[in-house]
Amino acid sequence: MASSMSVFKLDKLMGETRRLAAEYRRATGSTLPVSGEIARYDAMSLLGLQAPEQPLAGVDAVDGEGRRYQVKARTLFDAGKGKQRIGQVNTEGEWDRILLVVLNEAYETQAIHEAERGTVLEALAQVKANKRGALSVARFIALSRPVWPTPDADARKSA
Repeated sequence: MASSMSVFKLDKLMGETRRLAAEYRRATGSTLPVSGEIARYDAMSLLGLQAPEQPLAGVDAVDGEGRRYQVKARTLFDAGKGKQRIGQVNTEGEWDRILLVVLNEAYETQAIHEAERGTVLEALAQVKANKRGALSVARFIALSRPVWPTPDADARKSA
């Protein structure tokens, strides 16, 4: 994340970006292309990831263990609109895992799911063989595991 800007200022800017994007959609019916940036910011903040020191193809974030992540975003506005799809995956990139950050209509992160490279590439090969295009959000979630909120968060709340 930006090193010359305080975390507080960046948090405030991201909050304002969420508010403006949601307001713009309500007013125009169109979306501003900010979901990807919000998803990368939230993935890094919520999961303790960092931006890579050197740019790597298809890599948006890295963890302390050296794992490399491609971050995808999907803002769900209307669940009844049919199959939502994730954006194009950089299959040639140097990533190990993909994170799907699911945002609501207010551009707030609702969930983050993680899938391994091999699993995603295999699923994409099947999709291409069927000529249906990109992976659906539902398919990605079925192939992945939830990483935020942590799977045991609900259990801790009710205890």
